[in-house]
Amino acid sequence: MNTTPPTNTPADAGGRPVRLGLRENWPQFTLLVVVNVCVGGLVGLERTTVPLIGSETFGLTSDLAVFSFIIAFGLTKAFTNLAAGALTARFRRKQLLVAGWLIGIPVPFALAYAPSWGWIVAANVLLGLNQGLTWSMTVNMKIDLVGPSRRGLATGLNEAAGYTAVGVTALLTGYLATGYGLRPIPELIGVVFVAAGLALALAVRDTGAHVALELASHTKALPTGAHTGLRTTFTRTSWHNRSLRGASQAGLVNNLNDGLTWGVFPLLFTDHGLGLAAVGLIKGLYPILWGLGQISTGHLADRVGRKPLIVHGMLVQAAGFVLALALLDRPLLAGILSAVLLGVGTAMVYPALIASISDHAHPAWRANALGTYRFWRDIGYAAGALVAGVLADALGLSATVIAAAVLTAVSGLLAARWITEHQPAAR
Repeated sequence: MNTTPPTNTPADAGGRPVRLGLRENWPQFTLLVVVNVCVGGLVGLERTTVPLIGSETFGLTSDLAVFSFIIAFGLTKAFTNLAAGALTARFRRKQLLVAGWLIGIPVPFALAYAPSWGWIVAANVLLGLNQGLTWSMTVNMKIDLVGPSRRGLATGLNEAAGYTAVGVTALLTGYLATGYGLRPIPELIGVVFVAAGLALALAVRDTGAHVALELASHTKALPTGAHTGLRTTFTRTSWHNRSLRGASQAGLVNNLNDGLTWGVFPLLFTDHGLGLAAVGLIKGLYPILWGLGQISTGHLADRVGRKPLIVHGMLVQAAGFVLALALLDRPLLAGILSAVLLGVGTAMVYPALIASISDHAHPAWRANALGTYRFWRDIGYAAGALVAGVLADALGLSATVIAAAVLTAVSGLLAARWITEHQPAAR
């Protein structure tokens, strides 16, 4: 369904009349999809090689020390996501998108030539800033363009582009590392992503006028005296609103899984005899399925609702962890089947969670609600790495996989209890 502009339709910076809808805005929407390919490609550089750089190149013996780069990335990205929502009140979305790419310029060079592990950790602080700004803005801008009726599809296409690029890059770096070593060749392909992402971001038009149009035509006005600031929205999204709380905890556990497998799977499967190419296949297959699957699951979330996909997707992910251990005597099969279930399960929940947050947030505070959700979701990277490091050092890598399976199943049950379907009234 498209939204017909009311009288005095807002115009963009170039004086062009603004309408909501995917068809009406497909050139800008497509451009933003390609931008997110570059965003995902940059973070995909680390999926296969960096844990092994820590253990093999720099000789780190503590799993927690190896996973410290994920903790740095997750914490920085989470707080940047939170700030990004508030920053949209002061800066245009395009300005924040470009700023994110400028911050990301040193990342591939630092990963390729870092003289010590501390440089890798520092590069991940920059990567977290880059990802927090660029990925947040591509999500917000796509939601701005399409309006309420196509949020699931918009977020599905956005996340599909990003995570397919993560997977393809992880796969590519694994094969490059087999032929050229862990550094610097695999990391330097990130220069292409940074250059292309920055150039495309400069070409994107801002979507502030689309937000103004949706606000003008919103079916229910913001209640008098309602607060839209970050502090109020943070507590509303984190706890007071049951559905927003349910989505936020599911997002946190979902990315806890990603952070845990990011660090654990390369070490676990190399310990069981797999080479870099096979590990790259496992690490690439998971986000590729996660990415491509969202093209259909985003659309499905608009048709059958958000909650069924969220609950069942979390349970599918839990089953993926069970398979990883149950078949570990055949490590390649275990890795592939686990990656398939983790990828499919994550594809089910990812666009549905973002769409659910958008459903329950008034446009006046939606950017802050999305920023809060993405804060909790990406804290999961740091939590996953921390849990993995502590448990792996104390009990072994297998214990971390068991913990992830249990936490994921519990999260799915909490989502079933707390999340309700679309209720567009402002909270």
